[in-house]
Amino acid sequence: MNRAETRALLDVPLDELILKANKVRRKAGMRLELCNIMNAKSGLCGEDCKFCAQSLRHNTQSPRYSLKSKDEMVQAARHAKEIGSHRFDIVTSGATLNRDELDIIISAISEIRNKIGIDMCASLGKLDEKSLLSLRKAGVSRYHHNIETSPRYFSKVVTTHSFQDRVDTIRAAKEAGLDVCSGGIIGMGEGWDDRIEMAFILKEMDVDSVPINILVPIKGTPFEDIKPISMDDVIRTIAIFRIVLEDKIVKIAAGRESALGDSQVTAFEAGANGMLIGGYLTINGRAIEEDRALIGEIKDVWGR
Repeated sequence: MNRAETRALLDVPLDELILKANKVRRKAGMRLELCNIMNAKSGLCGEDCKFCAQSLRHNTQSPRYSLKSKDEMVQAARHAKEIGSHRFDIVTSGATLNRDELDIIISAISEIRNKIGIDMCASLGKLDEKSLLSLRKAGVSRYHHNIETSPRYFSKVVTTHSFQDRVDTIRAAKEAGLDVCSGGIIGMGEGWDDRIEMAFILKEMDVDSVPINILVPIKGTPFEDIKPISMDDVIRTIAIFRIVLEDKIVKIAAGRESALGDSQVTAFEAGANGMLIGGYLTINGRAIEEDRALIGEIKDVWGR
């Protein structure tokens, strides 16, 4: 399916599109991937991403702290496994890390893999191939680095680095032998052509997992007054991503609660096969008991 054929899906009735996407999802398998993330270094970021509460350029109430300790990372990983997460992701704010910070994280990852055994991800900004190889050797299997949106719309969202910078990091991670998790945010004012282009670029880069975040406008950021997109547009986006990306993991992440409310199971009827549990970087998620109930609903829908 090319871009023009994909754009034609915008005219397909939503119920019909959901069925089409779910057929593609079934071919990808029946496994639901659950991920949990840790905000290991918060705020203090010099980048100007307009959606982000952690930028020093924005007047938000986001917590600010330097890198957490190795013991805190290990304990967070243990909690992730206890709540049923398949993967645990250490995330840090800022464009990149210094060597001392990276060494602490590498030591934590090694201990987590040896003592806890959960699959490890890392989201540490722009790193060179040597650093990425060090992460892989320690036990990281997947590196997360979002492209955020289309190349055309990127400069409306970020100006302190380029879209190509993001692509270069993804390519470096793949060259280091890591799987890649990369997606973006919808509802930032972009158009359907931007969403479709983002899906195709991710497909062409052969990323393994694609998180779809729905903008949660945060007071103090330049995007605080953006009107939320409709639930139908969220579901249509998920369905289109599933059809374009075929057998890749398509996970719903931040914003699923506010955008979909009690209808989150519809996202999994429309092709999603992964989600973040246990909260996000600066936004609380649902209680784990509620997500366990949702997981039961998903399995019931998938089993029909």
